[in-house]
Amino acid sequence: MNPASNIFLIGPMGAGKTSIGRRLAAQLGLRFIDLDLEFERRTGASIALTFEIEGEAGFRKRESELLGELVGQRGVVLSTGGGAVLDARNRELLRGNGFVVWLDTDVDAQLERLHADRQRPLLQGVDRRERLLHMAELRNPLYAETADLRVGASGSGSSTAMARLVGAQIARTWQQAETETKHDRA
Repeated sequence: MNPASNIFLIGPMGAGKTSIGRRLAAQLGLRFIDLDLEFERRTGASIALTFEIEGEAGFRKRESELLGELVGQRGVVLSTGGGAVLDARNRELLRGNGFVVWLDTDVDAQLERLHADRQRPLLQGVDRRERLLHMAELRNPLYAETADLRVGASGSGSSTAMARLVGAQIARTWQQAETETKHDRA
């Protein structure tokens, strides 16, 4: 068991981190934060525009800074971007500050879920299947290294059903840490 007050969702794009994360947070009575949406809210710029202006390295630097701030909060379900695990410091931050759940999915499910998405910079102007396969080859070992729990998210069920499934699996392996001490409650 990894007693922690936070749950962090990692996994590839199209795994359902945001939709499952929202429902999971509601189910567990925790606050939900999506790293990518929070990035866009704070910067006032889309991730695609940030990639265009600063490149992937510039985006990853900003993403890491924001992640470092957000993991310090307590009582949250945080969905990360698919590439957040590329930085070793990010992996350490995630492992050290929460219970990490890898929502694993296969490339066919990703292609189906992302077929109409034209916003993700890493999927622009390339063979999507090849790009997703390449990213999986690079990132899956990092997801495995970081995760406390791996959950298959390739099914075609609703995000509500997936959140229940993830919640049930988390309940068997996660022990929520106290967010306040007995002294604080007195």
